[in-house]
Amino acid sequence: MSQDTPHGILNVCKPINLSSHDVVDHIRVLTGVRRVGHAGTLDPLATGVLVVCIGRTATRIVEYLVDEPKTYRTRFQLGFVTDTFDAEGKIVSQTPADLNRETVERALERFRGTIAQVPPMYSAVKHQGKPLYKLARRGIEVERQPRSVEIYRLQLIDWHNGSAHPWGSLEMDCSPGTYVRVLVHDLGQHLGCGAYIKSLTRLASGPFRLQDAITLREATEAVEADRLAELLYPVDQALAARFPALHLEEEEARRICSGQALKDSERPPGGAEMARIYGPRGNFLALAALDRGSNVWRPRKVFVSPYPDALPVGTD
Repeated sequence: MSQDTPHGILNVCKPINLSSHDVVDHIRVLTGVRRVGHAGTLDPLATGVLVVCIGRTATRIVEYLVDEPKTYRTRFQLGFVTDTFDAEGKIVSQTPADLNRETVERALERFRGTIAQVPPMYSAVKHQGKPLYKLARRGIEVERQPRSVEIYRLQLIDWHNGSAHPWGSLEMDCSPGTYVRVLVHDLGQHLGCGAYIKSLTRLASGPFRLQDAITLREATEAVEADRLAELLYPVDQALAARFPALHLEEEEARRICSGQALKDSERPPGGAEMARIYGPRGNFLALAALDRGSNVWRPRKVFVSPYPDALPVGTD
């Protein structure tokens, strides 16, 4: 195995029954890199895209990757309510659900667009410094404030009503912070019979797609074959769909890397508020934010400081 320290973004297909933290720990041990993080928690029940950031530069952009829209597919069961709103929980009520597809389709209309969700007790949201799930395990329930989320697309893609407890599958595009468990639970409450999710898969997180994700076994094999670098996305590529590129001359690049502002509100075009900063040799240097009041670009995150005389693209 190479002695080079890996750095970049790994698109991992998280398996069922592992937490997101478990996956991060696995990658940390596998690569020998201490700075490893993920961009968006998945419950142990959930599978699919988990964006793993490896190395100092990659972990510094987690906040931007977390803030990307998500796509999910979930299978839900009507007629039951569980305490966790999913199949891992205990059934707390059961009601026959004499419903057809058309009724469910109509009910879904109220869950499109901007909706309010109350975070579930079995979640990592903190109350007075303690995760809610720890309180829930002790039988304690506290008041939670609703949060606004955006459901861009919500489709019923499968439906089976051959019993008193029909089930179906949904696909949705949504804003970060959306609880699929809560959406399904609230749908069941609206229908008057209850509902919980039986399975959940994240199909996409920002530009990362499930069809391009690798398994932990594939990651392990890549490390053993000394080819993990082939599977890593460069940090700037992970941000390309969100922030345009701003290419600077030598002196401008030096100023940005030393933390100085750069005058010029005309670059890049299109009214962007943030930009990826590149030096004259094409090396990714920083993220900068446009201060319209002062008409300058201010460095938000500098990844290369001080500015070197020579730097290969993608250096961490």
